[in-house]
Amino acid sequence: MLEDWFGFGVAVAISVGAALLFALAVEVIMRLVARRYPWARDLQTKTRSPFWALVLVLGLWVGVHAALRNTEWMPIVGRFFTVAAIAMLAWLLIAFVRFVSDLALAHNSIDMPDNRLARRLRTQTLIVKRLAIALIVVIAVGAELFSFDSVRAVGASVLASAGIASIVAGLAAQSVLGNMFAGIQLVFSDALRVDDVIVAQGEWGRVGEITLSYVVLDLWDDRRLVLPCTYFTTTPYENWTRQGSELLGSVEFDLDWRVSPQRMREHLEQVLTETPLYDGRANVLQVTEATAGYVRVRILVTAKDAPTLYDLRCFVREAMVLWIQSVMPDAAPAQRVLVSEQAAPGPRKRGGAATSAEHAGESGFFTGSAEAEERASHFTHGIPRVVREGEGDDAVTGEISEVGEVVEEPESVARG
Repeated sequence: MLEDWFGFGVAVAISVGAALLFALAVEVIMRLVARRYPWARDLQTKTRSPFWALVLVLGLWVGVHAALRNTEWMPIVGRFFTVAAIAMLAWLLIAFVRFVSDLALAHNSIDMPDNRLARRLRTQTLIVKRLAIALIVVIAVGAELFSFDSVRAVGASVLASAGIASIVAGLAAQSVLGNMFAGIQLVFSDALRVDDVIVAQGEWGRVGEITLSYVVLDLWDDRRLVLPCTYFTTTPYENWTRQGSELLGSVEFDLDWRVSPQRMREHLEQVLTETPLYDGRANVLQVTEATAGYVRVRILVTAKDAPTLYDLRCFVREAMVLWIQSVMPDAAPAQRVLVSEQAAPGPRKRGGAATSAEHAGESGFFTGSAEAEERASHFTHGIPRVVREGEGDDAVTGEISEVGEVVEEPESVARG
């Protein structure tokens, strides 16, 4: 019995030692390559743990198989090492896929003005990476399950009824499959890319992540809007960076008719030369409307991307408002009210009553005739006016109060 355990230990030690020596040799080679190629260092970092784990499992498997080849424990031990080796191999393949995807992303940086191609490659790389990892996991799990005889029998029966199973699965996972195919369609049709600036659901933001089932938008106020992939294949949305990141924006003013568009245009040129936000492609000042008492002035400016354009519009708006306030205050919007002054009735003759001509043809129940004036006196108890002698028609008229005083009327009213 002791000899059996001794032989088992020797066989396992030899196989594990050989495996470790092989792994150490590969490690030394990778370090030598990494001195010349930076990508080799990254590959070594990402794959070191799964590689060493796989080599160790294979070394143990070979040693145990050599020691327990003719025993009743061999089928169970062999199945255990098969499952472990498949898991370690899947881990290594996933690490290699991540290394390749990170290498592709590093060579397609989106931190540049004209990054349309880089954003497309980045989006496709991320989706392919997720698909590859999902495929590796599914194949690894399937291979581990099919290593058991009972599961293999169940798998054969399932494959025999694949038609019914596919119909049931399709009905049960209709929305999931729809989102998955919509995500693949978005990526490979180049309709949507990571870092695209879009407007969806009335919200402005950048595409932060695209998965096989949903899209994450990073909104301007640090919120996150998560939408299913089918939204972008069935609902219209705005893509501000579909062909490029450059944009054209407008700034509008409602000003008074005394504004000078030419002077505003000259000042606009000066304002744009003072800011690096303007990309120099186009600037226009036009009068688009002149109705409803206002003159509408529209300014068009361009910038390299949407955030810069927003800041440029705010800068131009503030600069033009300050210039109008200081240089051309008459151009500030104002509302005009036309007040027409009606002629007051002329001085009455002594003891006379107002005639219809004096009231400009106006007649009513209490005005416009002698009878009406008489009727009004019963309600107002008015006292007839008097005119100072010797002052003619231009004299100041007044009314005699009940205590004998003369109350003068304003000269403007008396003159009419």
